[in-house]
Amino acid sequence: MPRAIWRGTISFGLVTIPVSLIPAEQPRELAFHLLDGRDISPVHNRRVNEKTGEEVSWDHVVKGYEVDPGRWIVVTDEDLRSANVEATQTIDVLAAVCADEIRPSLFATPYYLEPDKAGRKAFLLLREALVAAKRVALAKVVIRTRQHLAALVPDGEMLLLELLRYPYELRETPELDLPAGDAKAIKAAGVTRAELDLATQLVATISKPFDPAAPEYRDTYRDDVVALIERKAAGEVVASVPVAAPEPAGGEVVDIVALLKRSLDDAKRAKA
Repeated sequence: MPRAIWRGTISFGLVTIPVSLIPAEQPRELAFHLLDGRDISPVHNRRVNEKTGEEVSWDHVVKGYEVDPGRWIVVTDEDLRSANVEATQTIDVLAAVCADEIRPSLFATPYYLEPDKAGRKAFLLLREALVAAKRVALAKVVIRTRQHLAALVPDGEMLLLELLRYPYELRETPELDLPAGDAKAIKAAGVTRAELDLATQLVATISKPFDPAAPEYRDTYRDDVVALIERKAAGEVVASVPVAAPEPAGGEVVDIVALLKRSLDDAKRAKA
């Protein structure tokens, strides 16, 4: 099990709950290294001084913030700690809200919360109170010199701490050309009642409980790449596969109703 990256308390009103914060993510991305194609030697990134061209050891590397072009202010870890005297080892609960009030794009990183022995009863009380109210708790927490907005989310016997993005961390969307969702816009787009009914039926037909362990949700791309690497490591010569050129977008008129009906029939057969 991964080690706790943070230890502190949940501040729930006047109740304090000692907890440990444990990473819930387990990244499984394939890590490729850069190699020199001439002799297959690893290529390393170097920390180089921009002025002298000399390599800089980690002992001489410091954090800096550019206040003006070419003008840097060195910031130490002590500076970061002293910038906010309220940066304590506490998850401060601010409010309880409905989970669907939080935009999905704001969820960033999940962590498991594990209570210390002294905090098990209070941990259980908080979790069950949120479950009974069908709410999640919004909180603030400082991790590694940065303050985060977070949500305490009940999940079975667990209480997750989901770090949230601040709204300013998301790009604004006015430049996106998106169709509106009102009746006038739907009519202007040429969407008919028959098409909407068929699309709704299709969604209902493919609806089912979510099981993240189901085989259809496996990362088959990663599986295939790992299998290919193992074949190459065993000495097999892997033939290249020609990449099909994308078909140009033409002016062909698509019969959406016919496509929806076929999709609905396929989904019903698959479900049966």
